[in-house]
Amino acid sequence: MARPRLHSPDAILDAAQDLLVAHGRDSLTVRALAERSGVSNGSIYHAFGSLETVVATTWLRRARDFLTLQQAAVAAELDRGDPRAAVLAAADAPARYAEASMPAAQLLTRLSRDDVVTATVDPTVATELTALDGAVAGTLRRLAGAVLPRADRTAVDVLTTCIVRLPGALLFPGIRRGTVDPLARRQLAAAVTAVLDVPLNDQETL
Repeated sequence: MARPRLHSPDAILDAAQDLLVAHGRDSLTVRALAERSGVSNGSIYHAFGSLETVVATTWLRRARDFLTLQQAAVAAELDRGDPRAAVLAAADAPARYAEASMPAAQLLTRLSRDDVVTATVDPTVATELTALDGAVAGTLRRLAGAVLPRADRTAVDVLTTCIVRLPGALLFPGIRRGTVDPLARRQLAAAVTAVLDVPLNDQETL
């Protein structure tokens, strides 16, 4: 009896990324994924269990890549003793990631974690996605303690503005279109610097 043909899960995930970036989540089907990847419908279900798990795993893979890049940039600046530069590096990380791999960056900016976590996602993948929240929170606390220096909820919210909200507003629109806008990067750096320049009173807590 012939052994079943084995396929690399990466081939399925690469195809899913291509389709998600090109056509969006609503257009992704197992049939389209099978045609793009050259893997049978049954093999896709055997490897991942559901289409929703394919989507979540595709997003998780790129989110991990991004966090690795961002954390390395932060660590390099902190090692140099420049916490403000570390915050700026963290904020600019989406642009650097897009320069390295625009399709991967487009995937992360067009879909959010909440978009890919559904009730039918494999529990192990859902747990891994939740673990990313802890990694992000750790980076926020580390930077808050280094640059403000305090790591309470107010301080963490300031850093959230710097490395989550502002990049989302200034960088993500261009990345979704497939561009990294130099002006947006300069505006981001100026905005982050301005936010960090606002002093926090000891009485200000959330």
